[in-house]
Amino acid sequence: MISLDDILTGAETVGIAGHIKPDADAFGSCMGLYLFLKQYYPSIKASVYLEDTYSESYEFVQCSDEIIHSYPSVPGHDVFFSLDCSDPPRLGKALSYFNAAKTRVVIDHHVSNPGFGMINEIQPDASSTSELIALLIGKDRVGRTIAEPLYMGIAHDTGIFKYSCTSSRTMATAGWLMDTGIEFSKICDDTFYKKSFHQTQITGKALAQSDLMLGGRMIYTVVTRKDIEFYQVSLHELDGIVPELRVTDGVEIAVFLYEVTPGEFKASLRSNGKVDVAAIAVHFGGGGHRMAAGCSFRADAYKAALLIADEAEKQLKETYAERDSERL
Repeated sequence: MISLDDILTGAETVGIAGHIKPDADAFGSCMGLYLFLKQYYPSIKASVYLEDTYSESYEFVQCSDEIIHSYPSVPGHDVFFSLDCSDPPRLGKALSYFNAAKTRVVIDHHVSNPGFGMINEIQPDASSTSELIALLIGKDRVGRTIAEPLYMGIAHDTGIFKYSCTSSRTMATAGWLMDTGIEFSKICDDTFYKKSFHQTQITGKALAQSDLMLGGRMIYTVVTRKDIEFYQVSLHELDGIVPELRVTDGVEIAVFLYEVTPGEFKASLRSNGKVDVAAIAVHFGGGGHRMAAGCSFRADAYKAALLIADEAEKQLKETYAERDSERL
C-alpha cells in the first residue's frame, strides 16, 4: 500500500474530497483522514470538501462542522486526496481543486476506477474506502475519534457486515476500530437503521408498487419527484429502499429508480451474485461494484428498467449457457 507519511512529507496544505451526494463511506473516509491529519500533522492546513446533502445523522463525528461546502477561489493545495470517487466528474465542484493540486492522490475501492491520480491506491476487493483509510493510518494511530467515522463507513458499505464485499480483513479492521471504545451499536442504529416516519412511508409505497421482470429474476420500483415532494424526504433518505428489494425471493437483480430532476432518473442496482451490476452501470455511463452500482437515465423510468433488464438478461443467459456446457 501507499504510505500516507511519504505523501505528506513537506506538505503545508492538504485538501480532501469525496464524491457528490456523499454516502457514509465517502463521509467517513474523508473525516477519518481529516481527523488523522489534525492529530498527527497539526502543522498542515487541512481542508475537507463535501456537498451538504449527506444525512444529518453523520454529524456526530467530531469536527464535522468544519467541513467546507462552498468552493471559493483559493491557491492549489500541495496534496489533494480524492476518496471513494470512481471517476473525476463525481468529485463535482471539488474537481478543480483536485486538478490544481501539486500532488493528486486517489484512494478508492470501485472496480470501475481508472486510476486518475498521480498516486493511486485502488483495491476493488476492499469493502470500503473507509477500510483502506483505516489500514493506511494503521492500528497504532487510530483512537476513538478517528475510528468513529471509519467504522461508520465500513458498516454502511458492507450492509452491517453482510454483503459479499465483507472479508476477514474487513472484520479484523472493524474489530480493532471497536477496540478503541466507540459505541458501535449506536453508530449502526443511528446512522443505518433509524428512519423518519416519512422515510418509512415512502419506503412502504415504493415496495408496494414494485414489479417483477425477467420471469421474477429482476425486481424494480420507481419513486418520482412528486413522491419525494409529497413525503418531504431528501434523496439520501431513499437509501434503504433497494436493499429491501434485493432480498425478495428468487430475485437476481434489484433496481430502484428515483427521479433526481424532472425527467432524469438515478438507478440504484443491487445483485444477489449472478449479475455483475457494475458492468451494467458502466454500460450506461455509471459505475460501482459487482454487487452494488448506479447510473443515470434521461428517459421514462419504465424504459430505463427495460434497458437494464436487457443487459441483465444477457448476463444471465451467458451464466446458464456456461453451466450447461460444463454439465456436458
